[in-house]
Amino acid sequence: MTDVLEPMLEIANEAARLVLEIYETPFSVDFKGPKDPVTAADRRANELICGKLADAFPGVPIVAEESDPETFAGYQKKERIFFVDPLDGTTEFVGRNGEFVVMIGLVEGTVAQAGVIVAPAKDLAWAGLAGTGAWEIQGGARRAIRVSSTDELGQARVVSSRSHRSPTLERALAMLGGKELVPLGSAGLKGAEIASGRAEIYVGTGRAGKRWDACAVDALVTAAGGRFTDSFGGPIDYRSASLENDRGLLATNGKLHDRVIATLEELRE
Repeated sequence: MTDVLEPMLEIANEAARLVLEIYETPFSVDFKGPKDPVTAADRRANELICGKLADAFPGVPIVAEESDPETFAGYQKKERIFFVDPLDGTTEFVGRNGEFVVMIGLVEGTVAQAGVIVAPAKDLAWAGLAGTGAWEIQGGARRAIRVSSTDELGQARVVSSRSHRSPTLERALAMLGGKELVPLGSAGLKGAEIASGRAEIYVGTGRAGKRWDACAVDALVTAAGGRFTDSFGGPIDYRSASLENDRGLLATNGKLHDRVIATLEELRE
């Protein structure tokens, strides 16, 4: 699998350089729907990543946010599937706060096996490989990362969405009662906080983006020793008919996962 992770990281880094070039110039913003912006950075990074992945891994479907769904029709039947978010955190990109990433995840069978996350404005990257480990990368230097050992909810640091907050999520965050709540853009950055041990819980209730928002984060957090499920505690079905994460998302250091699930169940009662 290392023969997969390195090309994924190289491609994500190339896309990140393109995204950063656009970020540093004036750019226009379109909208795919209410509160759903899209820019040239999304589209051009999507095209670059899909082209490079297709060359490097012929025959493997690429489920990418800005691609025509016809390009990945029938992907559920394939053994391997790439999930690509060319610019996770477009709202933050538009707001120019630096909290956005490029994400590429790979599913094998039913499991997110490999994931890379690159933060162009932070000069940081993360990579995770199932059964092998996870790393934070800066300036070419890599260091192994691991989730924290915190086992008390009251001592947990919780990362949550900066731009997409619902009343249900606000109630969930209040019920968890961690010692610190950190609003942060981009699912990828929140997952990286969990994987690197800087936070213990990332929760999204209700609809929490789509599979390309989940796959790379799933692979990274799991490779770092954490757990990643939907907000009910079930595995993410990367072969479902729908791409929606309509049961929420939950990433933790593992030790707190079941207690967070129990807390969320109380919220639903």
